[in-house]
Amino acid sequence: MRLMGHCKLHTRVSRQGRFAASEKYLGGFFLIAAMGRYLTMLLLLMLLVQHFENCEGNQRPHHASPMQFTQVEYNATVYENSAAKTYVGHPVKMGIYITNPLWDLRYKIISGDNENLFKAEEYVLGNFCFLRIRTKGGNTGILNREVRDHYMLTVKAVEKNTNAETRTKVRIQVLDTNDLRPLFSPTSYSVSLPENTAIRTSIARVSATDADIGTNGEFYYSFKERTDVFAIHPTSGVIVLTGRLDYSDTKRYEMEILAVDRGLKLYGSSGISSMAKLTVHVEQANEYAPVITAVTLTPSESDKDPTYAIVTVEDNDQGSNGEIASLNIVAGDALQQFKTVRSVPGGKEYRIKAIGHIDWESHPFGYNLTLQAKDKGNPPQFSSVKVVHVTSPQFKSGPVRFEKEIYRAEISEFAPPNTPVIMVKAVPSYPHLRYVFKNTLGKVKFNLNTHTGLITTLEPIKAQYASHFELEVVTSDRRASAKVLIKVLGMNSNPPEFTQTSYKASFDENVPIGTSVMRVSAKDPDEGENGYVTYSIANLNPLPFVINHFSGIISTSEDLDYELMPRVYSLRIRASDWGIPYRREVEVPVTIILNNLNDNIPLFEKINCEGVIPRDLGVGEQITTVSAIDADELQLVRYQIESGNELDIFSLNPNSGVLSLKQSLIDGIGAKMSFYSLKITATDGENFAKPLYISITVANSRKPVNLQCEETGVAKMLAEKLLQANKLHSRGEVEDVFFDTHSVNLHAPQFRSTLPSSIEIREDQPVGSSLILMNATDLDTGFNGKLVYVISGGNEDSSFIVDMERGVLKILSPLDREVKNQYTLNITVYDLGIPQKSAWALLNIKILDANDNPPEFLQDSYFVEVSENKELNSEIIQIEATDKDLGANGEVKYSLLTDTDKFTINAVTGVVKVVGVLDREEQHVYFLKIEARDQPTEEPQLFSTVILKVSVEDVNDNPPKFIPSNYHVKIREDLPEGTIITWLEAYDPDLGQSSQVRYSLLDSGDGTFDVDKLSGAIRIVQRLDYEKTQLYNLTVRAKDKGKPISLSSTCYVEVEIVDVNENLHPPQFSIFADKGFIKEDAPIGSSVMTVSAYDEDAGRDGEIRYSIRDGSGLGVFRIDEEKGIIETADRLDRETTSHYWLTVYATDQGVVPLSSFIEIYIEVGDVNDNAPQTTEPVYYPEVMENSPKDVSVIQIEAFDPDSSSSEKLTYKITSGNPQGFFSINPKTGLITTTSRKLDREQQGEHILEVTVTDNGTPAKSTIARVIVKVLDENDNKPQFLQKFYKIQLPVRGKPERERTARREPIYRVIAADKDEGPNAEISYSIEDGDEHGKFFIEPKTGVVSSKKVSAARDYDILSIKAVDNGRPQKSSTTRLHIEWIPKPDPPTEPIYFEESFFSFTVMESDPVAHMIGVIAVEPPRTPLWFDITDGL
Repeated sequence: MRLMGHCKLHTRVSRQGRFAASEKYLGGFFLIAAMGRYLTMLLLLMLLVQHFENCEGNQRPHHASPMQFTQVEYNATVYENSAAKTYVGHPVKMGIYITNPLWDLRYKIISGDNENLFKAEEYVLGNFCFLRIRTKGGNTGILNREVRDHYMLTVKAVEKNTNAETRTKVRIQVLDTNDLRPLFSPTSYSVSLPENTAIRTSIARVSATDADIGTNGEFYYSFKERTDVFAIHPTSGVIVLTGRLDYSDTKRYEMEILAVDRGLKLYGSSGISSMAKLTVHVEQANEYAPVITAVTLTPSESDKDPTYAIVTVEDNDQGSNGEIASLNIVAGDALQQFKTVRSVPGGKEYRIKAIGHIDWESHPFGYNLTLQAKDKGNPPQFSSVKVVHVTSPQFKSGPVRFEKEIYRAEISEFAPPNTPVIMVKAVPSYPHLRYVFKNTLGKVKFNLNTHTGLITTLEPIKAQYASHFELEVVTSDRRASAKVLIKVLGMNSNPPEFTQTSYKASFDENVPIGTSVMRVSAKDPDEGENGYVTYSIANLNPLPFVINHFSGIISTSEDLDYELMPRVYSLRIRASDWGIPYRREVEVPVTIILNNLNDNIPLFEKINCEGVIPRDLGVGEQITTVSAIDADELQLVRYQIESGNELDIFSLNPNSGVLSLKQSLIDGIGAKMSFYSLKITATDGENFAKPLYISITVANSRKPVNLQCEETGVAKMLAEKLLQANKLHSRGEVEDVFFDTHSVNLHAPQFRSTLPSSIEIREDQPVGSSLILMNATDLDTGFNGKLVYVISGGNEDSSFIVDMERGVLKILSPLDREVKNQYTLNITVYDLGIPQKSAWALLNIKILDANDNPPEFLQDSYFVEVSENKELNSEIIQIEATDKDLGANGEVKYSLLTDTDKFTINAVTGVVKVVGVLDREEQHVYFLKIEARDQPTEEPQLFSTVILKVSVEDVNDNPPKFIPSNYHVKIREDLPEGTIITWLEAYDPDLGQSSQVRYSLLDSGDGTFDVDKLSGAIRIVQRLDYEKTQLYNLTVRAKDKGKPISLSSTCYVEVEIVDVNENLHPPQFSIFADKGFIKEDAPIGSSVMTVSAYDEDAGRDGEIRYSIRDGSGLGVFRIDEEKGIIETADRLDRETTSHYWLTVYATDQGVVPLSSFIEIYIEVGDVNDNAPQTTEPVYYPEVMENSPKDVSVIQIEAFDPDSSSSEKLTYKITSGNPQGFFSINPKTGLITTTSRKLDREQQGEHILEVTVTDNGTPAKSTIARVIVKVLDENDNKPQFLQKFYKIQLPVRGKPERERTARREPIYRVIAADKDEGPNAEISYSIEDGDEHGKFFIEPKTGVVSSKKVSAARDYDILSIKAVDNGRPQKSSTTRLHIEWIPKPDPPTEPIYFEESFFSFTVMESDPVAHMIGVIAVEPPRTPLWFDITDGL
């Protein structure tokens, strides 16, 4: 498929780029002109062309709109029993819009018509092919709605030329016609009624059906023969009782009921009605049901056979109908724990009693027993259920529960007996409620106040025996329980206790210092630091012992010598705990005995003895006695002669130390020796004394024994040591009698003498208020002087508590003077000494009255009955309230809170009077809220309220009142006779016979209606006809049966007769679619065409009104609703909309209007009112210079919305082409080149004006501008501005380092190329004259630079070449003559510019080398060279 349209790609690359290209697409052929050296750029252009190939061609549709129905599904209708070739009706156009004039459409039903009942036809009008479906003729079946009420057809549309297909669905609904009669099912009915059935009661309902639908299926029920006792609703079939039944008068009614089709009236058809029979059996009435009244009781707990309620059952019937057969508990007693028992046989009073044990625990709030009584009537009557709430004797406000399931408390070990621990409380609180311990554990240590729930201690609690107690408190009935967890707070209540009452130990002398002698141990059962024990020696005088404070080990602190120090030590060891606020201490006696060791050798008192004894000394005589002393005193000293007595001359007594003569010195061996030297020693059994030497000389003369010895002083020294030891021992004995007053509890506590014996407090003092400080003192110190307080008596109701440590008396529970007005408390104070001492004081507390009791009425509510004609200022009742408070707090005054002008109350006596006129009908009961308020002077007043119910008794003072006051009823004219059109309702607010109303008609509408005197039902008694009478005004009177005078009132009943719809035929158009034509320049209001419909009905049902309701021309056209003339309502423009569709409805003026519609196609005729339009206002084509003849430049596309000029436009170049470079095809608008060559350098752009003219009369034209850009071709070579250049430059010296010599710019040559783009891009090079490579030219700028070292008068000639970048390349050359001249001398005058700032203007179109300004310097004629140093 050839793509219609064209794409244009314009690509311009910057001046430093390498190519420029333009591309045109004409009729599917490409012309690409590319310049540059890189083939890849050309390939890129080709890819771009491919990408943009479809950029505009796709903007026009390739195909016409697809063939499709206006909807995927249509709804249509057709009447059952329709004749052959009846077209179905449809609310919208069915078919396909023809978007291609070559289409030839055919419709065919392909499914859904199995019975071959329908045929599809096509009808083309304008641009729409209608789908028309009709019934077939011939032997095909007939539509029957009752057999099948709809068909779903699938219709296929086929375009014959292309065989294109599309499908839609058509749902045909078969409409009903009145071809069936109503049928009863069942055909006989029977009902039994008690004779006391209330009027207006629905007693039965008959049912008939008609297979037709809508109005065709409607019918009326009626009695075949008139009856005043019953009425039937004409449409629902409900039969209502309208008169009183009397079993003795009529026991059975038999009636015939008709179901008559409404078509008899509407269509005048001779439809046949159906009939059913109704039999009503009247039964003798058990008129009244039993009525239950009950009074609930709260029996005593001690009642062995309690009665929970007394129930009375009344029945107003006579005879057996009025006797009570039974009273049963029908609900609320699933376990059958209760029974009803007659108080007396055959009586109407019952008692509710228990059958056995009642499970109150699962129903702590009681049981709701539902009672129902049954009488002995046939059939029996049952009373309304009565709910009686029975409660347990023990529960009045619900189950008892403790406020907490678990109570937690703490008690100090210091707490004395009767100290409060915690108060438990069960709610709700009952007077009989008591608290007890469930187990005996709590009874040992704690006391429970059975009335208040306060738990107190019976004795001091020791944490060492039990640190926690878990008690369980229950109510006396064992129905509620709570746990009490008591934690005993360990205090320093116990002193340390030694494991022995005294200690005794011994140790040897001379042991090392620090030797452990013994260990004492004490235990303290307190916890923590209260039980942490340390030890110390309590002796005042220093002893040679120390004790470890933590372990109790006693050790020596000195060297101990038995001989020099006391041998027995009495210590007092003190054990102390670390408790607070004071330490507890205890002492124990410790006896330490020093053991003697044999650590001393015997010492002789005399040594080195010398003497003389006579030779005649007799045998056995004493010579001398030796004596040695042993400080140990452990063993007797024994003496012996170690040497010098080998002849056994002497004898030494080992015990006494007596030295005597054993053998005679005169004869024998002794006579031979005259000198003896004896070595004597002493021993204590272990140690030996230093020997004693005795030198004895035997004298022959008779001289006495004479021995001289040296004294050692041993005895004296030992005596002094023993004396010192005795003194130390005496000091210790004195210390033993020291008495420690700190540890002895000497004094009992004493209350201060200033403590009052009585106080007064108000009963409204808040709980926790401090009342008095029970200040006591104790002369002891430490725990002996630490005091704790407790109330030990007089606090039976747990109203007070004393702070255990501070002694502040506080209120524990609320006080109530009305319960108890005085307390005598026994306040006991204990010290914490051992043994504990105490004192007590009595405090009398008087409770002062506070206004804490509101007045209480003697009754919960009051009730009084008052006649509505009661005289004013009459007393009706006295209200009384009491107040338990004293004085003004208990003085009561009454007031009426309810805003009323009917009653007043005496403020002092409480007597209520009537002061306003009463009207029972206006208000039959008054609920008066009465307040009783006390009269305190300094406190807020308290009050109570009670409701006084005043019931107003009736007097016949009101006539019956119609509700509403007047009636308006609309009824159909075809309702059958006997139909109730309305029920009158008259209300008499009086009571009894005064409220019984009877109805009568004062105006019966010419006998068309009557009214039932009891029920107030107004019936139709004569057939109605809307054409004769459209409105009836009836007057009805209602009269009561009051005595002595009856009262009455009247009302008006307006009965409006509604015309029954007889609009049978809708308007019909002769054709279902039509066509109109109008020129587009027709003025508003121009007539287009006239439509016409006809209606077979007469009168308003046949009057037709026309309207436009749908279509594309809605709002563009209007229609005369009576004449059907269609006119323009807006300006037309064929080019915008060439045709319109209108849906025109014809509607009649019936009560239920009917309508039909016609589809109108209006074609708008064309006039030449539009000039041609080009696709672009300005075109920008491009063409290469020097192009040959007939090269396409661009095609001008134009169109004309007018149909007369479509594809008949003429194109002409009317401006911008005087030299004839371009020509245009007058038919196609294609602009091409001519034989004249384009030269971009002479004219780079051509502005053409093309005039496009249509074929109308007169013709219209438009002008389009075409700006043709001529693209460059490399047809010009670069041209230097001069053929050669000659310059003079100062010589350049040789630099210090030749390598560092820089090239310095010396001149710039400039060449120009008339081409553009790459064709005009010039590159410079030095072709000749630079044999030594000292010159360089910038290829792009042409700046020549040099680093040559020149001398004066040197001359260089450079040949410079300029080459463009075109294809093929073009070039030219020039010569640069450089003369090197000596450097001029520096000027004598300073050089300066004529201006400090030069300003020049340059145009962007100025050529290269165009002079833009001159920079002048002073003084003139000075050789100068210029250079641009900055700003480029």
